[in-house]
Amino acid sequence: ILLSGFRMLYVLSMQLNEEERRFKYERFISSKIPCVIFSTMTRPSQDMIDLAVKYNVPTFVTERTTSSLMAEIIRWLGVQLAPCISIHGVLVDVYGEGILITGESGIGKSEAALELIKRGHRLVSDDVVEIRKVSDVTLVGSAPDITRHFIELRGTGSKREPPLAQDSFGVESVKDTQSIDLVIKLEEWDRDKEYDRLGLHEEYTEYLGNKVVCHSLPIRPGRNLAIIVEAAAVNHRQKKMGYNAAEALYKRVQANLAKKRENPDDEE
Repeated sequence: ILLSGFRMLYVLSMQLNEEERRFKYERFISSKIPCVIFSTMTRPSQDMIDLAVKYNVPTFVTERTTSSLMAEIIRWLGVQLAPCISIHGVLVDVYGEGILITGESGIGKSEAALELIKRGHRLVSDDVVEIRKVSDVTLVGSAPDITRHFIELRGTGSKREPPLAQDSFGVESVKDTQSIDLVIKLEEWDRDKEYDRLGLHEEYTEYLGNKVVCHSLPIRPGRNLAIIVEAAAVNHRQKKMGYNAAEALYKRVQANLAKKRENPDDEE
């Protein structure tokens, strides 16, 4: 709004005499604004430059149109000023889906992330994930500055991903931000616990008031976590596109049972 209002002020002020124009410019510049941006390559007058220097107000010129620039600034501010929390976990981009892997320390989150990177997916954050609520339906995750592009493997210390990615996997193996679409919670296998095998009913976890689909994944020797995470990402993507494999299987089983009830003497 300030950008658009100033553009109107700037154009209208050209019709004023020099003294009135300078008075309006100074009243505007002296109002403790953070900066002035001239869009569509509009060049500031010398009066404006002198006042900007006098009041120490940064002044920029861009070739973008006013509407395009304002939309980008609003989007950026929406992310930067959004409510934010930090949680313990790993965030990866798998087939375009943001997968947040959580669980107790040492359960294998970083190892799963490293295997996913080797399989062509991208790391966003390891160990600590900063989650921002950019809208009522969207959560965006990123890494803290101090750990960005680092991944820790217990017993070997921290390894910096960019050189490893560029040398071994290419520059596409890391990413700065990613929306969070699915949460996978790793937990120790419990023989006495009954796990959902069909997945007909979605479970959710909540961050900053937003609900995210959450799957509990029991860990036991011999399970390939990377492949399971890939399968979960593909299944979640299919659901968003309108296909639910669990419901399709359930309907097929129900149809088969109904057929048997109608023809009990028929052999399978």
